[in-house]
Amino acid sequence: MNTRLVVFCLCLLSIPSVWAQGGPPNPPPGGGTSPTSPLSQEPGPNPLAVALLRWYNANQTTSFVVAGQPVVPAFDGANIWVSNHTSSSVTKLRANDGAVLGTFSVGSVPEGVAFDGANIWTANSGSNNVTKLRASDGALQGTFSVGGTYPVHAAFDGANIWVSNHLSNTASKLRASDGALLGTFPVGSNPIGIAFDGANIWTVNIGSNNVSKLRASDGALLGTFSVGTSPWGLAFDGANIWVSNNGGASVTKLRASDGSLLGTFPVGIAPLGVAFDGANIWVANADSNTVSKLKASDGTLLGTFPSLGSHPVGVGFDGANIWVANQLSNTVSKL
Repeated sequence: MNTRLVVFCLCLLSIPSVWAQGGPPNPPPGGGTSPTSPLSQEPGPNPLAVALLRWYNANQTTSFVVAGQPVVPAFDGANIWVSNHTSSSVTKLRANDGAVLGTFSVGSVPEGVAFDGANIWTANSGSNNVTKLRASDGALQGTFSVGGTYPVHAAFDGANIWVSNHLSNTASKLRASDGALLGTFPVGSNPIGIAFDGANIWTVNIGSNNVSKLRASDGALLGTFSVGTSPWGLAFDGANIWVSNNGGASVTKLRASDGSLLGTFPVGIAPLGVAFDGANIWVANADSNTVSKLKASDGTLLGTFPSLGSHPVGVGFDGANIWVANQLSNTVSKL
């Protein structure tokens, strides 16, 4: 499996008490009402609403053409953004009907995508930087060095953007407001996936078959925990971390508080992207051209569904539907 592929899951879920800031003060775009969810009863967009992605009702459709080799979908409250690995661009699609609203230039070989409540960030592995675009219109807000080599994945912690540096064995922290580099911290070997659990940053380290847990406030290493073979993507379900094991056709569930192993569950062949929909875990199985759905509470397999494209690598949730990036079809599917 080509380790230049990157999976991003923008499911940065947490308990309400950690979400003191973040998100635009205005009502959500797309004409929706102020969001509420089982995890947050506060009105208006905030990082938890961004993470849960339950912002409005969307219509079910099928697949949409984007640019070269899409890898990571992310949701901004009204639209889906997809990084185009071979086109140095991201495509913006309206979530309710899949209409392409624009394709915008970013750095070289973009992979990970994250939304900070107002802007879209891409990790550009070929140019060792990140690009910040205004989500409303795609206007370039800046390009910033990450202080590491081959940045592949991105996550938002409510105030900062974190990036996994695949060839530096580090994670970088940048202030979202101005892109200032706040630190670069060692993790495991060849990190790929990265996610925020409300207090800590997790990286998936494909070279060492483990995950690293860093305290988000200062980057201190809090633990290293073994998972399956060739781990790739990850997602947080509000209490636990789920990791796809690309070489093991499985996902591993770890308790976020202490890293305890809670189970390993079979999925399709070569699982990559992972997403949480508020109740279930979804996994993109690249070599099966399928998506698996598991109950987050106990790992029960609830279904296996066609990805509607070739080589699904990234998966995300828009509050109503699952979006899948099909790398070899140059499409994204809406399930």
